[in-house]
Amino acid sequence: MLTYPELERAYIEPNNIVLSSKVTYDHFTKRLFDLVVVIILFIFLLSWLVPILSILVYCSSPGPIFFKQFRTGLNGRIFYCYKFRSMYVYGPGDFKQARRNDPRVTPIGRWLRKSNLDELPQFLNVLRGDMSLIGPRPHPLPLDAQFCYEIPDYEKRYQIHPGMTGLAQAKGVRGLTDHPLKMKHRVKYDLFYLKHRSLALDIAICWWTITSMAKGNVNAI
Repeated sequence: MLTYPELERAYIEPNNIVLSSKVTYDHFTKRLFDLVVVIILFIFLLSWLVPILSILVYCSSPGPIFFKQFRTGLNGRIFYCYKFRSMYVYGPGDFKQARRNDPRVTPIGRWLRKSNLDELPQFLNVLRGDMSLIGPRPHPLPLDAQFCYEIPDYEKRYQIHPGMTGLAQAKGVRGLTDHPLKMKHRVKYDLFYLKHRSLALDIAICWWTITSMAKGNVNAI
């Protein structure tokens, strides 16, 4: 796995022609890329996979099929982020991150998390314009409230749409963020993407994410 300094060198060195593209990546181009990919995926994958996974979640334990949670989006706008429900339904309580071998996670939910298939409902967020395919991952509001004071430039992540996947996640920087140093490392990748984002980089992150999903998420909880 590349470290952050290695990523800086990999993208910034002049001989890296593909991923250091200087082509302007405006909002329209990125939005068009999102819509084209989502439409293709819906036709060939989502149209049959989402119903199958919905049935599995419904049969796994009592409760709703989908889980929704407030997240922070572009320019600090709050929106509902959707996932397949991966936990048993409990009464309302304080926010608590999922941990490894968390008893709240259902058996089917554990598989969904490991394969990242629990994130598929966020394609709806992409269609609605709440999110992009690629960008900084949106965090639960309690984590935003904590880390925006502890990590310099954390709020710069809100300058672009949050993503279903991002550079940090594609490179394995994911999982439990129970310490500011872990989140600080993740934010470095987010800020790097903010500075160097391009269509070529988005395509590369898509490919890295697909290969990561094929191997299984070793940091899944």
